Formats: sequence, structure tokens, C-alpha cells
Amino acid sequence: MFYQAIDILGTVAFAISGVLVAMEKKLDLFGVLIIAFVTAIGGGTLRDLLIGNTPVVWMRDLTYVFTILITVVFGILFVNQLKYLRRSLFLFDTIGIGLYTMVGLEKGLQAELSPIMCIALGTMTASFGGVIRDILCNEIPVIFRKEIYATACILGGASYFLFTQFPIQESYAYIAAILVVITLRLVAVRFGISLPNIYRNED
Repeated sequence: MFYQAIDILGTVAFAISGVLVAMEKKLDLFGVLIIAFVTAIGGGTLRDLLIGNTPVVWMRDLTYVFTILITVVFGILFVNQLKYLRRSLFLFDTIGIGLYTMVGLEKGLQAELSPIMCIALGTMTASFGGVIRDILCNEIPVIFRKEIYATACILGGASYFLFTQFPIQESYAYIAAILVVITLRLVAVRFGISLPNIYRNED
């Protein structure tokens, strides 16, 4: 129940970020729905296909579909209340990657994969919905830019395995790792921390 609640919260966060991007691009209602949908389930779908968990989870459990539909309606109705559009998008996207990193990691643990593969699945789950969203909206995906994005997912996933070495409940380690991802992303953007640019400035 705890893990499903985290999954649903991540679905809501990413669906809202999809709605915000789609409305910023002035897409029609169908476009908004599609962008919200692929943002929310894109990474999880790829993850499930890779580990052979088919039919993928949102096809077996319509809770996710209904959650996205309700979130889209909510996002459209209250978009004017979500002031500072880009700031709202950043916030929901950041919350989403924190939650989905651990959802993906947990799926890897259930599949009895190595910690490295679990972290990779978590990063994929958190990142690839946004990648698909940005590509469909004609943007360069954040994960391919200098910003700390996938790196936060990787470090957050690794921190989970570190926290489990301490005498605390597994759920606390889970929540702590989510907070690590969110905090790293927030701090990186707040202080302009980014990965080094491999291209030299040309005159």
C-alpha cells in the first residue's frame, strides 16, 4: 500500500507537469491529455517492458488511467491558480522524479536485480516520461542538457542502499532517498550547479 501510494503521487506530479507543458504550448484538449499521459507513464512503461512485467502496470490497474484523467481535469480547471508557470512545472517535475526514482528502484528489487540495475531502472522510470514529453513538445529533454537531473536520480537511488545499512525501517530509508533526489535537484537549480560543458567556446 505504501509503495502504491508513492507511485500514485508520482503519477499525479508528472501528469500535472505534462499538463503545464502542453498548455504552455497551447495544445488542444486531446494534446494536453496525451502529453500528461506519456509524461506520467512513459518511464514506467519502458521499465516494465525491460523487466518483462507485461501487460504493463497501467494496463492491468486502471487506477493509474483514472488518476491521470482526474489530474488533467484538475490541471486545466486550476491552471490560472498555478502561478509562475515555469516554477510550478519545475516543482512538480522535481517531485515526480524523486517519487518515480524509488518506484523504479523498488521494481528492480522485486525482480531481484543488482543494486546498479535497480538504480538504472529508477533513473529510467523518473526520466523517460519527461524525455518523451519534451520530444513531443519540440524541446531538448532536460536529461540531455547540463542540468542536474538524472544525476540526482542516480545519487538518490544509491543513497537508498546506503540508508538500508542503518538500523532504520525500510520505509524511512525509502522516504529519505526520495528527499535526497528532490533536495539535490532543488539545490542544483538554486545555486546553478550543473555538469561540466564538454564543448569549448568558439570565437
